[in-house]
Amino acid sequence: MRSFLITAAIALLAGFAGAAAWDFSGLGPERTRDYLMANPEVLPEAMGELQRRDMMARIEPLRDELEQPYPGAVLGNPDGEITLVEFSDYACGFCRQSLEDVNDLIASNPDLRVVIREYPVLSAGSADAARMALAAADQGRFEAFHNAMFAQDGLSAEAIEAAAEQAGLNLAAANAAIAAGAYETQLQNNVFLGQSLRISGTPAFIVGDQVLDGAVGFDPLSEAIAEARDS
Repeated sequence: MRSFLITAAIALLAGFAGAAAWDFSGLGPERTRDYLMANPEVLPEAMGELQRRDMMARIEPLRDELEQPYPGAVLGNPDGEITLVEFSDYACGFCRQSLEDVNDLIASNPDLRVVIREYPVLSAGSADAARMALAAADQGRFEAFHNAMFAQDGLSAEAIEAAAEQAGLNLAAANAAIAAGAYETQLQNNVFLGQSLRISGTPAFIVGDQVLDGAVGFDPLSEAIAEARDS
């Protein structure tokens, strides 16, 4: 019965008025209303379920595009059956903090593919580093640059160049591609995807039908991956 009553609560929270909401339980408006009034603790559960359904409705139409990486901008197993999408900004301290967690997830999940969506929302330097990251992806050096860039102190032109050199990039080729605007469409598309999913900051992780905002840590991400694997 509880599941039916939660469904009624979801209907109420979603904006169905009066008896129309209470009838969602199939138990009649009076019994349903009396139960919910006596057990208001089900309402947060219903709100959580409503938010999950809303997010699913946003993710599903975009899933194929969302989980298709820019060629080379992927960590872990590029053919993995489970995909974790991360919206990331090199100026973001919480993204830097999450790097070890993501690397640990990759080490403990051989079937995990991590799609990095460059989402440079914090500074002009963020965008410069994101462009260089995509140039690194073109050269098959994305992971090396990704790790090297987060190890830098700041996002100056010198820091970005140092990370690129450390990752073994052909800097002349990378700078030529950047100057030609090779990565603007990809960055614009990432902004579109982020805005469509109401992602306002970084890092943001998407796996299965869940969005986890911020540096949530290894365990919540691992649990979300396990749920996606079992679904």
